[in-house]
Amino acid sequence: MDRNASAAVMGSIGRRGLFREVEPFSFGWLPVGGPHEIYYEECGNPRGKPCVVLHGGPGGAVNPTMRRFFDPTKWRMTLFDQRGCGRSRPNASLDDNTTWSLIEDIERLREHLGVEKWTVFGGSWGSTLALAYAIKHPERVSGLVLRGIFLLTERELRWFYQEGASMLFPDAWERFLAPIPEDERGDLMSAYHRRLTAQDRRVQLEAAAAWSQWEGDTISLRGPEARPPKFNEEDFAIAFARIECHFFTNKGFFDHDGWILKNIDKIRHIPGWIVQGRFDVVTPLDSAWKLHKAWPEARFDIVWDAGHASTEPGVIDGLVRATEAALVSS
Repeated sequence: MDRNASAAVMGSIGRRGLFREVEPFSFGWLPVGGPHEIYYEECGNPRGKPCVVLHGGPGGAVNPTMRRFFDPTKWRMTLFDQRGCGRSRPNASLDDNTTWSLIEDIERLREHLGVEKWTVFGGSWGSTLALAYAIKHPERVSGLVLRGIFLLTERELRWFYQEGASMLFPDAWERFLAPIPEDERGDLMSAYHRRLTAQDRRVQLEAAAAWSQWEGDTISLRGPEARPPKFNEEDFAIAFARIECHFFTNKGFFDHDGWILKNIDKIRHIPGWIVQGRFDVVTPLDSAWKLHKAWPEARFDIVWDAGHASTEPGVIDGLVRATEAALVSS
């Protein structure tokens, strides 16, 4: 194995845990064009090294645990809910909601906060958005800390939403199929998209519950993980599923399949850390491995006893060690 890759089996002894809980020292809503206002918060040390945290989904939201991967005495953390997500307004909106509009939002937020460069932290869809943002604005990125690599390719989408992961979780897959008639199951993302954009809220909610449950059933080696309560649970479920399906049926709004890897040379000079669960079913190791081969300068850690969730002990350890290393990088 090359010098930048690590795949050691680690026990609980010596593993790093999360930092203490912290509350925001500022928060607000930033208008970003059209009807959208994004919720943001800052935590930690106002004079610390700047970073921005990109949540998953698309369609997820920030939560207090995301603040705890960083030493609050040394980092100035910015977290925000992407368009239509969490506390951002309007909820679940698909209007002008694309990868490119989200990248513009990150830049607006950076300028609003007076940050010159920052470390970008993201897992799952957050890793997709972090890589795309860095490719578009490499001069504004001092480091990348990534988890559960998702390149948003057609192959990855088919694996999780059509055929692949279904063979590992046939019981959960039956629940995912349940809202969709057999004659529509040849293209499940499109079938779900029709229901998640339907006028009838009951139809939306049934589809949203099944879509979200499928991810919850497969996310962790420790079993299904309950999502933390998000204000109005129905609103959160619909926003998560609607926005995620919207992005995926549009192939991430990328110009072509494989866009991230084809542009990776633009960011190879940026210090990077990649943490990937060996048994990640949602975003399998194959994508992280391809990113590692295309970007060998980045530190690459395989966690042998982890799946996709950021809260699994080995993933926490890898991410905390990465944020500690990022403190001293350029």
